[in-house]
Amino acid sequence: MARTTDLPPGTQRIVVETRSSSGTKWLASLLVIALLGSLAWNGIQYFRNRDYYGRLSAPAEQFHSGAAKATARIALIRLSGTISPPYTERLLKQIEKAHDDEDVKGAILVIDSPGGLVADSHQIYRELKLLSADKPMFVAMKRIAASGGYYIAMGAGTEGKIFAEPTTWTGSIGVIIPRYNVSELARQYKVKVEPLTTGPYKDTMSPFRDLTEPERELWGEIIDDAFDRFVDVIHKNREPLSREQTIELATGQIYTANQAKENGMIDEIGYVEDAIEAMKLELNLSEARVVTYYSPPTILETVTGFKLQSPDPLSTVMDASVPRAMYLFSWKPIAAPYDQETN
Repeated sequence: MARTTDLPPGTQRIVVETRSSSGTKWLASLLVIALLGSLAWNGIQYFRNRDYYGRLSAPAEQFHSGAAKATARIALIRLSGTISPPYTERLLKQIEKAHDDEDVKGAILVIDSPGGLVADSHQIYRELKLLSADKPMFVAMKRIAASGGYYIAMGAGTEGKIFAEPTTWTGSIGVIIPRYNVSELARQYKVKVEPLTTGPYKDTMSPFRDLTEPERELWGEIIDDAFDRFVDVIHKNREPLSREQTIELATGQIYTANQAKENGMIDEIGYVEDAIEAMKLELNLSEARVVTYYSPPTILETVTGFKLQSPDPLSTVMDASVPRAMYLFSWKPIAAPYDQETN
């Protein structure tokens, strides 16, 4: 700052001092907070809407092989990981797309799955049956196509061919309802569980007590129903196998590709490329564009990096306690996707 003695003669210096009002500072801070809050709120609403409406969008396709300019297409529909939401809905949309697209002349279901939920497996199987009724459909098994993975392979029908790689594991025909029994642990720590119910079976499958004999009979009937459906689905779609032969194979065990071929569970040992060539011969196509279907992740999944399955921790705990019948090759009570993909 220049001193008064440094000023030219006859010049007066005027100093103006300003003081910030505390009220003005608070107002500015509130405006900034309101602006940031508004941006955050609008961002959340945007992601929610994009996530919601993104579910309605059709699956995308990507060139895989063949003639890029060919009009006739062969669609690869891939199932990877445990059969469970939200991937079930995405796969159903891909099957629907293959069915409705007139340029798609045939489809190949590529399976790499240990199975999953009974209801989801049957939903996928049903849609595949609708597809295979109108267009040729083959199956290509990769590392594992067990339990529910084998169940949905039956969607190819009696005319569809099933290929399995030399190292594929398949089979595991059967049903499992995962259950823990921590009753001894509860007694050791003197934990008492006294649910209020309206009937003797309302708290059945509780992990804090042993199952009663009537409960075992009840759940046995439920498992038998799912098991009989599994056997019937195989018997109806694998003509080489009688119902009795299917039941003999349905011990829950895994079969190698060679064993599966010997037992009539698959048709050929080969890779996806072999299934594609066989499909071209089936369709009498000299060239075809082979495309892979996939469901792009929603904006919310892209930003967060993962899919939120439930809105809060309590819902997660409650959801985990719901009994589920599974066509699944696993000893785990609740099996997580081992290699889940978005396609």
